[in-house]
Formats: sequence, structure tokens, C-alpha cells
Amino acid sequence: MKPEPGQERQLALYLTAEHPCSYLADVKARTLFVDPLARMDARTYQTMVDQGFRRSGTHVYRPACRGCARCVPVRIPVADFRADRSQRRNWIRNSPEIGLVDLPAVFRPAHFALYLRYLAARHPDGSMADDSSVESYRRFLIDPWGGETRLLELRLAGRLAGVAVTDLLPRGLSAVYTFFDPDLSERGLGTFAVLAQIEAARRVGLPFLYLGYWIGASRKMLYKERFRPIETWDGRQWQRIERGQPLGPR
Repeated sequence: MKPEPGQERQLALYLTAEHPCSYLADVKARTLFVDPLARMDARTYQTMVDQGFRRSGTHVYRPACRGCARCVPVRIPVADFRADRSQRRNWIRNSPEIGLVDLPAVFRPAHFALYLRYLAARHPDGSMADDSSVESYRRFLIDPWGGETRLLELRLAGRLAGVAVTDLLPRGLSAVYTFFDPDLSERGLGTFAVLAQIEAARRVGLPFLYLGYWIGASRKMLYKERFRPIETWDGRQWQRIERGQPLGPR
């Protein structure tokens, strides 16, 4: 992996054997991941994110599947983002009523309880629901990884409504994972959390919000394509996609 200017070390990368895809049924996947023993910090991770990598706990990875390129890394250039009609309605409805509280990434029992409720309602058959222990939650979202993570609480009338786990990087915010009260699904809190993260990046002068992977064939990922303009990583460079243009393969 080519380092940034001034960055002397290089990172070893490893390729897994084929395994079942986490997103698409009957599809085999392979994963390219950074040596877990390598020292990671925000600057190094920024370099990796800008080349299509993603973090899950302390593991930094990128899909490397045979004959498949449907996992498309995406990021929002926050200075140019313009909400569509549905997103404006979401913001107008939620922003006056939902308070945002920025917290350090430490374990909080109320967050974990909400996380379990979210998994049970939204991903009852997923691998995350199969391992919903405190330890796995900590490894996934809370434990130190080398950079700074913030927990953006969403509170409705003082009640915990959601948590947007967000990494702070030199050139942007990275949306790690968001979970919310399934009883409040009609409020579109997932979309609201992304809008709040866009505003947070603008406020501190960071140019991008990284949203991980968009997969056109995955219904759960489709919300990402509504944020425009958006940029996609094609393996060589970031491509800007305007409203009305197709985002990628389905």
C-alpha cells in the first residue's frame, strides 16, 4: 500500500478465502484486510478510507470479490450537498424536536440496550444478532482502534432515540454505524442521522462524510443513493455523481 507523503511505513494486506457474502444471498465474497497487528491511527485510516477501505472494530478491510464490484465506496462532499424534498421534510420535522448530544466513545448500558432492540427489530436473522454480547458490541463500536470515535446521541423529549457512531478523520467524518428506536421508525431517524452528520462535518470544516459501501442490489443500502451529489470510488479515483445519474451496478 502506497503511503501518504511523509508516511514512511507501508501496511501489509491479506486476502481471505471465499466466504458467504454478508449482503447478497448465494454470493461468495473475498475480503482484503490490513494486517491486524499494524498500528492504525486517524491519518493512516484516512489514507485507507480514501482508497475504498472501511473499519469494523479494529479491522480495516475492503471487498475483493471475484467477478463482482457491487460494493461501491461512497462519500458525500458536504459543502455541495443539497437535500431533496423528502430529506428536507425529514429535517424540518425532526430537527426542532430531536436534540443532538456529542459524546466520547465509552460503553453506556442505555446505548447497548437500544442496540439490542434495534438488532431484534431490523436484523433478526443477521450474524450480528447471533452474537449480541456486550463484548461483541464493545469490539464493534466502542473499543479503541487508534483514532477518535464519537457517539452522536439523538434524544426526543429527553428520551434516547438513536446513536450515530462516527469516526473523526483529518478530511471528514466516517459514519460507522447508526442504531435507533424501532418504535420511531416513521421518523426516518437513519436519514436524519446522516443529515446531522453532514451538518456536523460542515460545522467543523471537514469536506466529506464517508458512508461506507452502497450496494444497488441490497434494499437496506438504497437510502445512500438519495444523497446528492455523491462520490464513488472506482478503484482508481473518486467520481462525482449528480442527482439523476445512476450510482453504479445493481
